[in-house]
Amino acid sequence: MKVEQLFTGCLAEMAYYIESNGEAAIIDPLRETEPYVRMAEADKATIKYIFLTHFHADFVSGQYDLAQKTGATIVFGPGAKAEYEIYNGKDDEDFKIGDIKIRLLHTPGHTMESSSYLLIDKDGNTPYIFSGDALFIGDVGRPDLAVKSDLTQADLASHLFDSLRNKIMPLPDDIIVYPNHGAGSACGKNMSSETFDTLGNQKKTNYALRADMTREEFVEEVTTGLKTPPQYFPNNVRMNRSINTSIDEIIHKGSTPLDAATFHEMSEQKDILVIDTRSKESYTEEGTVPGAWYIGLDGNFAPYVGALIKDIDQKIIFIAEDETRVNEIPIRFSRVGYDNTLGYLFGGLKNWIDHGYEVDKIGSISGHEFWERLKSGNIEKPLDVRKESEYVSQHVVGVENFPLDFIHSNFAEINPDKEYAIHCETGYRSLIAASIFQANGVKNVIDVRGGFDDIIETDAPVSEYVCPTTLL
Repeated sequence: MKVEQLFTGCLAEMAYYIESNGEAAIIDPLRETEPYVRMAEADKATIKYIFLTHFHADFVSGQYDLAQKTGATIVFGPGAKAEYEIYNGKDDEDFKIGDIKIRLLHTPGHTMESSSYLLIDKDGNTPYIFSGDALFIGDVGRPDLAVKSDLTQADLASHLFDSLRNKIMPLPDDIIVYPNHGAGSACGKNMSSETFDTLGNQKKTNYALRADMTREEFVEEVTTGLKTPPQYFPNNVRMNRSINTSIDEIIHKGSTPLDAATFHEMSEQKDILVIDTRSKESYTEEGTVPGAWYIGLDGNFAPYVGALIKDIDQKIIFIAEDETRVNEIPIRFSRVGYDNTLGYLFGGLKNWIDHGYEVDKIGSISGHEFWERLKSGNIEKPLDVRKESEYVSQHVVGVENFPLDFIHSNFAEINPDKEYAIHCETGYRSLIAASIFQANGVKNVIDVRGGFDDIIETDAPVSEYVCPTTLL
């Protein structure tokens, strides 16, 4: 028997590959199919089942394409409905894979079809529970994403209370909990950076599994402090119920090389967005195509694509750092449903410059320079683009909060004639924000490289635990 956790850091998502005696199953696959096919081929195994814990909101899963390529059966929990053929498993139903069984445990609460999968080995032991978004390490799934006219978030939270206590908590304390997400995902409030744990330890440390917790306390706890989910979540749920463009077609179209002249012509079309995916250093030092947004591939790429690009059907062309990674980039866009990538700048920015086209550059200063300029009054509008919770916890005195996640809805507050100096924690989000400022006509914008981490190494005054109502 083989069980592998496949962690994707950009999405803080965990998929699973399970193999036994020539048969395999995948739990919660990503959009791209090739890695799973290759794993099964290496084991000389046939992928028999594709198990989904629920219709995901934060990424587009790859069950349909994978089933088309392998003939595997797609399994969802009770009540799930999709445009493609699925098998609705029953609560406590077993699925045989080689010498082992996978038992479906219906665990509604995060969503109503939400299910967990219990692995039972050939000796009848239960070493693993794949808990989806029902139970995370340190947290539980948020109960507000599947609200309907007849189903409130309090109703869903109450269902989750029963699912945890009746289906998961009675399992042996030494069972390993394998969730679908970890820290960084917007599917929970307080997930651990650990990607698995024993159930026994979670009973000791996870607030939602406290033994003496009442239903009312649980509902209050899990529904308090929920932030508005990213705007792309409903689109991803819809896509996960639908038959979408095949991943192979997306890669083929998205990896089309565009010569500098074609890229220039396309970049000036109002319905096409240019995304610069290179490193922070390359973007800052070399500049970029006028009007391009920076969303670096090696940061939290997919979540910020989803949070910031409003139209799921947006036409996108991109700039890559390394042409060996060109095929990867359309996949990364498609993981959150942005399937309309049209190609990339062949030869990179050097080719663009060699053809005589102009570049835009964003100013960059260190944390020390930022503080020196701030205290001498030489920064007109300093902004902190971290999340509100980060800002409330600790921020530089005199710097306003302008969260990147809500940049579009708050942009009317920005005066394009003023100079802005922008920082985040480490310099990734601030560069994204600065690029959007510049693309929207704010020419005097400066990025603070190194961000808050760099600034607090100076003697800049830091304020802690301010009331959120005082924020911008």
